[in-house]
Amino acid sequence: MLTTTERRAGIRSLRGWAIHVLQEAGAIHECEEHGWARDRTDPHARHRAVEIARQDHPDDITANEAVAEILDVLGSLGDTCPECPPE
Repeated sequence: MLTTTERRAGIRSLRGWAIHVLQEAGAIHECEEHGWARDRTDPHARHRAVEIARQDHPDDITANEAVAEILDVLGSLGDTCPECPPE
């Protein structure tokens, strides 16, 4: 009997990988209305994302490069959606 297993879609860029790790760790989420990535400002989730980057980084980069990309992505995001009206 032939069986298949579900595979995750391949990550095409280092930034894409970092965004995926941040989402998995709960450090960022999307604006429900517009789809912009937003920082949750959760220090524990940020720490989890950095630990994931150190331990489970892509094969072609070092752990330090992976952590640097995680921090770069976090630095480029805000905690509000640029299209949502201010509250």
